[in-house]
Amino acid sequence: MSIVCGLPILEGVYCLACARWVWQKCLYTAGHESENWGLATAEEFENVPRLCRLILFGYEEDICNPLWAPPGGYRINPDWVFLRKDYEDTLGRVTPYMIYLDHDNADIILAVRGLNLAKESDYAVLLDNKLGQTKFGGGYVHNGLLKAAEWVFDAECEVLRELVERNPNYSLTFTGHSLGAGVVALLTLVVVQNLGKLGNIERKRIRCYAVAPARCMSLNLAVRYADIISSVVLQDDFLPRTTTALEDVFKSLICLPCLLCLMCLKDTCTLEEKMLKDPRRLYAPGRLYHIVERKPLRLGRFPPVVRTAVPVDGRFDHMVLSCNATSDHALIWVERESQRALDLMREKDKIMAIPTKQRMKRQESLAREHSQEYKAALQRAIALDIPEAFSPHTYGTFHEMEGGENSSKSNEEILSFNRRREIWDGFVERLFHEDDFGHMVFKKS
Repeated sequence: MSIVCGLPILEGVYCLACARWVWQKCLYTAGHESENWGLATAEEFENVPRLCRLILFGYEEDICNPLWAPPGGYRINPDWVFLRKDYEDTLGRVTPYMIYLDHDNADIILAVRGLNLAKESDYAVLLDNKLGQTKFGGGYVHNGLLKAAEWVFDAECEVLRELVERNPNYSLTFTGHSLGAGVVALLTLVVVQNLGKLGNIERKRIRCYAVAPARCMSLNLAVRYADIISSVVLQDDFLPRTTTALEDVFKSLICLPCLLCLMCLKDTCTLEEKMLKDPRRLYAPGRLYHIVERKPLRLGRFPPVVRTAVPVDGRFDHMVLSCNATSDHALIWVERESQRALDLMREKDKIMAIPTKQRMKRQESLAREHSQEYKAALQRAIALDIPEAFSPHTYGTFHEMEGGENSSKSNEEILSFNRRREIWDGFVERLFHEDDFGHMVFKKS
């Protein structure tokens, strides 16, 4: 009898817990994840709308007579398109891409298009995930996207080397949207690992802008390459937050809201410490730029604000319950809102009437702040005991940290040890596999 009387109390507690969970998830739609991040400046964000337009430009069949130009046009010179490859040229290994010489901004740009829902080859690339089973550069990466990135590198290595040597003062920029964003993020890792094949280009000349990217690399790599990789996310975009196997996502497109709710519940019940300690868990790459344009319990869109940081924990780890989770993934919306945000930043700077000399000092100060923030993120990753996290200053990105030769030697030993362990792990994976009981058994020939 006492048990029966207690059932209404248990039901009430359960309902309150569910209501609290839904309320917290709805709060995430207000940009909760980035509320403590710093505001981006016009100088660091000005490339984003331009690169979004370039990716959109790649969808035009006739680049001399575009049909789908955004408001204000593409502002791109078709004569500067150096190379363009379609599905017939890529053999389905990667989505179409182009190489564009932006002489106005001294930039060599490789832009990769996003997922085409009508192409099975694109699904094959995106769904070849294996839950982060592929090791690369001391961490785990998305298997299919890495294969696509390596294919692009092998195909265009000589072309890029020629352009880099011909234009020694130009930067080398990789950009892409959705699936293409994941490809260029991993392509950047491949390039950094093979700088000699591109004429020993300096790392500081390499940049990557991943627009609405898939989660494609482990946390240690996402933080380590934050000095050259930037991810741009429009408020509630579902893909950078999707931890469930992408195969399940696209199989459930008919009932995607149901899947998103289940993913929310799973993420809520998973301890953050467990997520951080999982070496195979994949994340959005590099420095994050979060475009926030909606507020809680408000209708409509507000003037967009761009927040940026190199977070270690709280890195878009939770799915949000939002009717805009899929629409915020659309490149046309990202381009439109990023341009609006940039215009507001410039208008604010114009009102403040910042002198040219002061503006240059601000850019130098911004570079120092980003460097300090990057180093702080690396140190926090080490403090949180993130697997394979260590300072990558041996790559030459920043000045050596305190400790002199001993510190440098220690990191070189770590890199050597990680490389040996990666080779050993690959050898073991070729000979053994885990059975249903978790035991290692020889693979059958």
